[in-house]
Amino acid sequence: MWKGRFSQDTNEIASRFTQSLDLDWRTVRDDIRGSVAHARMLGRVGLITPDEAAEIESGLIGIARDAESGEFIPKESLEDVHMNVEALLTERTGDAGAKLHTGRSRNDQSNTSVRLALRREILRIWDLMKPMLEVLTNNAGRHSGTAVPGYTHLQQAQIVTMGHFWMAHFQAFFRDARRLASAYESVNLSPLGCGAIAGSTLPIDREFTMRDLGFAGLCENSMDAVASRDHIADFHYFAAMFGVHASRLSEDLIVYFSSEFGWLKLPDAFCTGSSMMPQKKNPDVLEIIRGKSGQFIGGLVDVLTMLKGTPMSFNRDFQEDKRALWRTCDTLAGVLEVITPILREVEVDGRSAAKGFADGFIYATDVAEHLAERGVPFRKSHEITGRIIRWCVENDRTLTSLTDEEWKKLAPQAGDEIASLLSPENSVARRNTAGGTSPAQVRSQIESARKRLESLDAEFAEYKSRFPSMPE
Repeated sequence: MWKGRFSQDTNEIASRFTQSLDLDWRTVRDDIRGSVAHARMLGRVGLITPDEAAEIESGLIGIARDAESGEFIPKESLEDVHMNVEALLTERTGDAGAKLHTGRSRNDQSNTSVRLALRREILRIWDLMKPMLEVLTNNAGRHSGTAVPGYTHLQQAQIVTMGHFWMAHFQAFFRDARRLASAYESVNLSPLGCGAIAGSTLPIDREFTMRDLGFAGLCENSMDAVASRDHIADFHYFAAMFGVHASRLSEDLIVYFSSEFGWLKLPDAFCTGSSMMPQKKNPDVLEIIRGKSGQFIGGLVDVLTMLKGTPMSFNRDFQEDKRALWRTCDTLAGVLEVITPILREVEVDGRSAAKGFADGFIYATDVAEHLAERGVPFRKSHEITGRIIRWCVENDRTLTSLTDEEWKKLAPQAGDEIASLLSPENSVARRNTAGGTSPAQVRSQIESARKRLESLDAEFAEYKSRFPSMPE
């Protein structure tokens, strides 16, 4: 394509090193769809004849069919998907095909193809993410009153409902879903027609191709359009945060599933055994999810590192933007496909959970706040409660075993009803502040979550409705 300027053919080693077919052949359908829009625009503005535009579009549709069937086998010597498509088109249509590249560069062409492909990937990921979010709200509804120990520093802190636990993870993943929608908006701008760096002297119509490809707007500066990979970084940031949250959820389930905790049960179908120890039931799937989170973080670091040293505007470094991108898309899909059925089948053993706080020390904050309600300054009530816990430890007693006489001696400021407050049901029911763990608050969270989920799904439905189809 550049033989007019050069006196030597490209070295074969250099050709192999610089080829990008392993990265961009995945976008062949998107490259063709972008070229269809470009050909239509060229015909509309008179840069090619209507017959040439029709011939090019027909030829491109045929190439798309051949690519889908596997009959179109790309040549590494042609370097990338774009040149392979153009070469085959020219071979089939002659001079008409050779006119297709009028008014564009591979810089804006490849950026357009990746944006089209990434939009489709984001929609695929949303379709996998939505069921996971729905399962979390369903689990919260089933366990809205199931009391389990809550932890800070991985030490028992206060009793919470398992419904509250599920909704805590829902909130994190829903923020990720919002980031996914924001990433779509970032991707959903058209760079086509920006050319190599400065636009074109030809009377091209960028708004026409923008509409034909279903983009929401134009990249407004041609230099920035071909230099920016913010949209890819935005997607990687979503993936990195999702990976962190998926890893944290996996860690929680792994810990609570262990024999030492033992109040959460994982489905056999998503666990494995040991080649040596017959008793083992290992949470391997969750461990692999936890392990894959590093790949998502690595993808973000990869693209940011690639970008940070590049001068304005386009640089060939950007060819590598797809290496981590496609891996991240596929790994995300794999994680979402497996985590949803695991969550759907997780069981919670409330009785086993209650054994974990049989000493009653988990009610310490309940005692301190009861004293505060009765006028004791909280710092003083905190100190009194701490002394009570120490007395129980030293005398091998549980907090819930204290008699009325012992309560009066240890905490004379307490009311007669204090012993009745120290139960799982009362502890969670009394935490009825907004966002709290009470069953009523959990149900309120679920209702709000389902409304927000419905609204976000409508946003994605709108994105899907504008996604361009391939002409028949």
